[in-house]
Amino acid sequence: MRGRVCTTLSDYLALTKPRTIHLVVGAVPALLLAVNRPRFYAHFLCWKDGAMSIRYDENTKARAVRLVREHRDDYESEWAAMKAISGRLGMNPETLRKWVRQTEIDAGEAPGVSSEERRELRELRRKNRELESTIEILKAATSFFARECDPRHR
Repeated sequence: MRGRVCTTLSDYLALTKPRTIHLVVGAVPALLLAVNRPRFYAHFLCWKDGAMSIRYDENTKARAVRLVREHRDDYESEWAAMKAISGRLGMNPETLRKWVRQTEIDAGEAPGVSSEERRELRELRRKNRELESTIEILKAATSFFARECDPRHR
């Protein structure tokens, strides 16, 4: 990577130019790396919760979970198996851990809300929101027509 490591504030200010991205490197916040690349935007470093949203298809999820279940005894812990398998598949180990836990819940091996129940809850909440908005509209229409028909209102 092209750039220069700055250890003092004066070095940092001397290197500051328009369109320069400055990243904190390592555990020491005073250590800055100036990357001098025009039009280089580090938007991928600026997610709200620090994670990227990537969609995986169901085959990939099933394959990854199957690999963890088959090879969890080959490693010293289940987490070590998840880290190794997720590294080979190019995904985050925490994503794979969540898939494995949800598969255990769906199979009835662990307590929790299954995927089917979660889908049903989401659908019921959506229908509830629709009905509540319909009720609000009907209340407004009722009060409007009640005022229109009230002889004292004229």
